[in-house]
Amino acid sequence: MLESPVDYRVDGAMARLTLNSPNKRNALSTALIDALGQGLANATADPRVRLVALGHTGGTFCAGADLSESGAAPDEQLAVGRAREMTALLRALLQCPLPVVGVVDGHVRAGGMGLLGACDIVVAGTRSTFALTEARLGVSPAIISLTLLPKMSARAAGRYFLTGETFGPERAAEIGLVTIAAQTVEAELATIADALAKGSPQGLAASKALVTDPILREFDRDADRLARVSAGLFLSEEASEGMTAFLQRRSPSWVRSAGN
Repeated sequence: MLESPVDYRVDGAMARLTLNSPNKRNALSTALIDALGQGLANATADPRVRLVALGHTGGTFCAGADLSESGAAPDEQLAVGRAREMTALLRALLQCPLPVVGVVDGHVRAGGMGLLGACDIVVAGTRSTFALTEARLGVSPAIISLTLLPKMSARAAGRYFLTGETFGPERAAEIGLVTIAAQTVEAELATIADALAKGSPQGLAASKALVTDPILREFDRDADRLARVSAGLFLSEEASEGMTAFLQRRSPSWVRSAGN
């Protein structure tokens, strides 16, 4: 029996969803996305649960899409389908009536950034690093902009969407990507969980909706368009060169030719 890429367990009033494919840097495979969605559904249906904690094993919270599932010659239908899997997951996190607390103490890239944007509260430990490197690969953070732009400051998004620079937990807290930069992640999570456990199911759901309903309206307006934008970029020659260069640990052609 294959091990699930997401561990699920209930700890008091908290359902823990733990990304558990460290050998793949917790990449967003179809199996992992499905398991996350099922975990959210299980937590929502459990009357004991008042919050979901979304964490990870290994040194990477999530590295983004699982490129190994794209195939040697991906077509538009496949690329759009994969993009829609991601939008559906982000929407499920936003729409979940339970508060979702992101718990990260490792590297966060690409789709992993989108997951954090969809969380209601995010605790980041000292080993956390963040980067939006899509532009360096010939693509863009199209889909994850649906959850990041409502949370990050406009100036920070304007910088990090474009530069691909890496930053740490304190900077992430300054720009709104995370809620708390913590020295001890589990201790901070325990404090938050204790506070949330005092809320009623109705009170928590209605209070969360005040924040997420405006985000969901824009999400539903733009999600399909951005899925197609993402797919088109992914299938482009520049993206092929960027991803090949990344895997080969070399500079892409546009960097080598710059200034010449």
